[in-house]
Amino acid sequence: MSHINIMSVVGSAVPAALRAAGSIACWYVVVDGVQKSGPFTSLDAAIANQSVWEFELLMRHKGLQSFAA
Repeated sequence: MSHINIMSVVGSAVPAALRAAGSIACWYVVVDGVQKSGPFTSLDAAIANQSVWEFELLMRHKGLQSFAA
């Protein structure tokens, strides 16, 4: 099964538009080492999105199992 993580970045790694709006940090959802969503300006938003990815991948995994049965 895939690994879903939250990656945080700070300072100059934050996209310029977010820095201009005053953000000094942001978060991304990463699936198997590949950025899938973000940047998010709050950790809570990233965690909520991570839950969506976990649900989606679980449904895909279950769907594949039901085809094999």
